[in-house]
Amino acid sequence: MKQILVIDDSSVMVMSLKQTLEISGFQVETASDGLSALNKLKAGLKPDLIITDIHMPQMNGLEFIKNARQILRFTPILALTTESQQVKRDEARKLGATGWLVKPVGGQDLLKVIKKVLPGA
Repeated sequence: MKQILVIDDSSVMVMSLKQTLEISGFQVETASDGLSALNKLKAGLKPDLIITDIHMPQMNGLEFIKNARQILRFTPILALTTESQQVKRDEARKLGATGWLVKPVGGQDLLKVIKKVLPGA
């Protein structure tokens, strides 16, 4: 079973994503900000895919992506945000994001993107 780490400071967003992903057969680990997610990775968590919000307290998504890339070089990371600006997308990609999703993202769209970036999903 593929494991996905979902990082978002909105508990509603986390619950919604978790539900969609679990119904689709994924195991879901969650974190409320980049710092707690990074600590989970440092403690040995090795998800098959990471979905992270960009705007969060303590450590935002861009900082998280930059730091996570030092631990997990090849794990796909999807940035999930209300931002649709190309500049932010480029910055996220430069730091190591695999893809970009603009909120609100529908379940079917989410699963389509996951199938693209996660082999065997």
